[in-house]
Amino acid sequence: MYLLSESSLDDLMRGAVEALITTGEQTLPTKGPARELRGVVLELTNPRARLSRSETRGRVVSCIAELCWYLSGSDRVEPINFYLSHYRDCAEADGSVHAAYGPRLFSFDGTNQVQLVIARLKKQAFSRKAVIQLFDHKDILEPYKHVPCTCLLQFFVRSSRLEVVTYMRSNDAYLGLPHDVFAFTMIQELIARSLGVGLGAYVHMIGSLHLYETNMAKAQAFLDEGWQSAIEMPPMPLGDPWPAVDALIATEKSLRDGDDPLALNMAGDAYWQDLARLLSMFRLQHSRRDADIAVLRQSFSSSAYDVFLNDRFGPE
Repeated sequence: MYLLSESSLDDLMRGAVEALITTGEQTLPTKGPARELRGVVLELTNPRARLSRSETRGRVVSCIAELCWYLSGSDRVEPINFYLSHYRDCAEADGSVHAAYGPRLFSFDGTNQVQLVIARLKKQAFSRKAVIQLFDHKDILEPYKHVPCTCLLQFFVRSSRLEVVTYMRSNDAYLGLPHDVFAFTMIQELIARSLGVGLGAYVHMIGSLHLYETNMAKAQAFLDEGWQSAIEMPPMPLGDPWPAVDALIATEKSLRDGDDPLALNMAGDAYWQDLARLLSMFRLQHSRRDADIAVLRQSFSSSAYDVFLNDRFGPE
């Protein structure tokens, strides 16, 4: 068993990758040789420090895009393949991704599990039944290309803060971990705002944490960058967050459909506007509109994303 508690994602990743390289057991799973640790518990004491600062893992746009895909409830590969091309290998013949979390979060057997958890904790704050199930026994009945790595998320309101314990059956320490922690801590904060409580610790429990040999050099390069200063996202605005979520999902779709990023109406709180602007920057870069990128950079409200913008586009 391996336990680690840190205040930022980069610190958690650094400890986990170092442990895998130095003490991980050699295994031979389906995707090739890997080093593995079992029974891993990673605690992120500050869930808003959910973004990696590293040059190799600082993928803020793909994290936001994947979150939007989850929150939209879609299982179609096209929306996420625009940002993360490896999802194409996960798609079934009909263009669906069997393991997609969106339908499981919001319409699992016809049940919106996120709203069910919110209702449960509003009714009984100390409930131990506030669980979202993602992995299903049916997932191993057929040879699907991809099945959920996440088994469940359990939510606790304690000391007027929302804590989360996530259990993963399997987690890639280099590729999957940063995206998973980002998405699930964002969902944690969405539910906390829905309940009107603060943000507590996030615990990420993993049956098999692994590092594939094909990513070993990249993981070592991540370590060689040295310790990074933590980047904390600003607090999510108080109140019901779901109208803003719907607006962000609509903005992401408009950008992907080819609407002009500079013509979009980014109404609402500055927090959500900045997330939309990050997606817009990706679309402008995709279209090679360098001059418009410089214009849009001036409109960000939070300085938390400056380091990512500087890494990708250079200092202003």
